[in-house]
Amino acid sequence: MKLASELSGAVSRGEIEAVFQPQVDVATGRIVAVEALARWNHPELGLVRPDTFIPLAEETGLISEIGDFMLDEGCRCASAWNGSFHRIEVAVNVSAAQLASVAFIDRVRTDIDRFQLSADNLIIEITESLPVPEAPDVLSRLVELGQLGLNISVDDFGTGHSSVARLLALPVNELKLDQSLVQSDYTPDSLTEAIAIAKDKGLRIVAEGVETEVHFERARDLGCDRAQGYYFGRPTSELEITRILAEA
Repeated sequence: MKLASELSGAVSRGEIEAVFQPQVDVATGRIVAVEALARWNHPELGLVRPDTFIPLAEETGLISEIGDFMLDEGCRCASAWNGSFHRIEVAVNVSAAQLASVAFIDRVRTDIDRFQLSADNLIIEITESLPVPEAPDVLSRLVELGQLGLNISVDDFGTGHSSVARLLALPVNELKLDQSLVQSDYTPDSLTEAIAIAKDKGLRIVAEGVETEVHFERARDLGCDRAQGYYFGRPTSELEITRILAEA
């Protein structure tokens, strides 16, 4: 309860910050995207793990405040990087609470205009466990986001029970394989089939959790288009990403 109370207002106090993890094109090794990830720098406890404060934010209703901040930061950085370097996309995680809000679409439109950002430079990530088909309002918002030109990605694919057919009914254009699938040495037939169907439908496949050369080889063998993980870089600051892009 104390941590929840202290999380309230953390954005306005400047305690929440965005860090970014590179995502590379499997064929070329070139950085083509980054994922924006929230970090909480607690004044007394130091860095609080996201798997601690994100669920807390969702339980207390603070996730929309944090999510709005992350959307703002993602759009701001995407605009700056695309204005200075080669094309790069920024992925932002979006919660069910944000998608359930009418104001979210307006926020996206406002940020795109404010930062003069091309909509296709932004990726909205939703988790596979998000019950979109059972939530008509959420589904309609995803359709609106797609109509704006944004990329929509299903994160943590393979951890839930969604069929590829169910996911393809959604307005998505990317699947991110959960790290457990990438780091395993076993490929079930269902995964091979799922990737084949997704690619046949034109979806981009991204491997998460690539930490070693072996994981990277597996990502290639699975037919992934992009890869993300410690093998290419840990989540880092906007300044460091800018430096990396400048030297690319």
